[in-house]
Amino acid sequence: MSEEKVLTGTPDFNWESYEKGENISGLSHEQLEQAYNGTLNKVSSREVVNGTVIGINKREVIVDINYKQDAIIPISEFRYNPDLKIGDKVEVYIENLEDKKGQLSLSHKKARASRSWELVNEAMENQAVVRGYIKCRTKGGMIVDVFGIEAFLPGSQIDVKPIRDYDAYVGQTEDFKIVKINQEFRNVVVSHKALIEAELEEQKKKIISTLEKGQVLEGTVKNITSYGVFIDLGGVDGLIHITDLSWGRVSEPSEIVALDQKINVVILDFDDEKKRIALGLKQLTPHPWDAIDPNLKVGDIVKGKVVVMADYGAFIEIAPGVEGLIHVSEMSWNQHLRSAQDFMKVGDDVEAVILTLDRDERKMSLGIKQLKEDPWTNIEDKYPVGSKHTAKVRNFTNFGIFVEIEEGVDGLIHISDLSWTKKIKHPSEFTQIGEVIDVQVLEIDKENRRLSLGHKQLEENPWDVFETVFTVGSIHEGVITELIDKGAVVSLPYGVEGFATPKHLVKEDGSQAKADEKLEFKVIEFNKEAKRIILSHSRIFEDVAKEEEKQEKKAAAAARKSKKAAEEAPVIQNQAASTTLGDIDALAALKSKLEGGE
Repeated sequence: MSEEKVLTGTPDFNWESYEKGENISGLSHEQLEQAYNGTLNKVSSREVVNGTVIGINKREVIVDINYKQDAIIPISEFRYNPDLKIGDKVEVYIENLEDKKGQLSLSHKKARASRSWELVNEAMENQAVVRGYIKCRTKGGMIVDVFGIEAFLPGSQIDVKPIRDYDAYVGQTEDFKIVKINQEFRNVVVSHKALIEAELEEQKKKIISTLEKGQVLEGTVKNITSYGVFIDLGGVDGLIHITDLSWGRVSEPSEIVALDQKINVVILDFDDEKKRIALGLKQLTPHPWDAIDPNLKVGDIVKGKVVVMADYGAFIEIAPGVEGLIHVSEMSWNQHLRSAQDFMKVGDDVEAVILTLDRDERKMSLGIKQLKEDPWTNIEDKYPVGSKHTAKVRNFTNFGIFVEIEEGVDGLIHISDLSWTKKIKHPSEFTQIGEVIDVQVLEIDKENRRLSLGHKQLEENPWDVFETVFTVGSIHEGVITELIDKGAVVSLPYGVEGFATPKHLVKEDGSQAKADEKLEFKVIEFNKEAKRIILSHSRIFEDVAKEEEKQEKKAAAAARKSKKAAEEAPVIQNQAASTTLGDIDALAALKSKLEGGE
């Protein structure tokens, strides 16, 4: 059994006086207070002093500043420093040596704030690393508590890789580098990315120094953009351009890879200075052109899907990475080129004929019109001269109408072959685009793939009849349908038109004929070949006047002749009565003389 240690007090200690509160030290109360205060710090309110952490719980931190009492500070003021532990020295601001409750009131936050701007500038000047607490998200980045100052952390400066979840960083404590200070507005910008970039640069140099073209590496899909995919090769990034993802066409890189996916890539090229690395994925597989059927040849029929459309044609994928072009001119026998979108669209399954095939250049041209017979092969048999057909009006020109009898077979109706009787200035007066018109084949131009057509030839030539009706000098009733500088167009019976010059439009009273006026006209010229009838209204009364004048002149001449004859009759009689026998003998002698001379 061990001996118990007996504690004995000071033998001369007066416990009775102690209990009564009497002074037992022999010193006065003032002396005792001075002695006690001599062991404490000399502090005052609104002062920053150093303290020691002597206690920590979930809500509070107890700090000793070597004063009469310890102070309690909320732990939220230390959230920037999650590694805080008992024994750590901290700066505190003395708010009050004795508040209403008689307690010492300290603030670590205010102590930091009072020196924060000084500390921030020192850190910026010395390029020092500072600790900061990420408080919350804000537009374009995060708010970070650094030395009690709210600093801005841009989203691009959080990490070297793109950040997809900003909220995951809220509440974390990280190391930062102060990259910008606005002294006027007291704004601070910090960066976490800057701390790791230097280390990454060294790492990149080491990795790039070991790279070789053609080398196959494993990487992780770091980011996907519209133009390609960024791959993390373990500290250095490389880019797979969208054209190097697959031998086939790729609309979106996400069709081929997914974020965080591990894939093998081949190094196509790299730049030591710019630290750029070009990667390829499709190069790990053979080119599809090397795998297509070796027996495939021009004239073969292939099937594929439309992958790209353009105005000039469509690209058809007959196998992944193997495409052929169908030019718009190879989509229809029609020579009038249209947009390729009129024939097909992306996603359509098509069947086509191989027109050209170049394995070395990896090019192929296709056609779909070749699946149908060329309508011009036997055009003479199908549309012989003189045959009648129906056609669709496609286009107008000043000289005629282009029509389509069937796909690939076009023809022209000259404006002069539209009507026997009407004077047509423009084809739009006769028909409209898209309408159906009856035609007759007049001529075949197989070399230029064009038919000459007529419409009026479907009816008999009425000018054979008009020649007997509208004879020169005949008078017909007509209506003036149009007035122009050179004269007037006159509508005559049977749908035919004539023309009268201004001088032939003068009426008997001297006035000029007007449009829509109905008058009688005399035919003064008829030209069957030119299909021209020249008319005159004035000639009707002018010719009557001339005839009357002629008759008057004739009558006057006859009267004058009769009068003269009457006056000359008595003279002749007298002359006949006065002839003597001597005259007769003389005349007989003269006659004999003349005959003898002959």
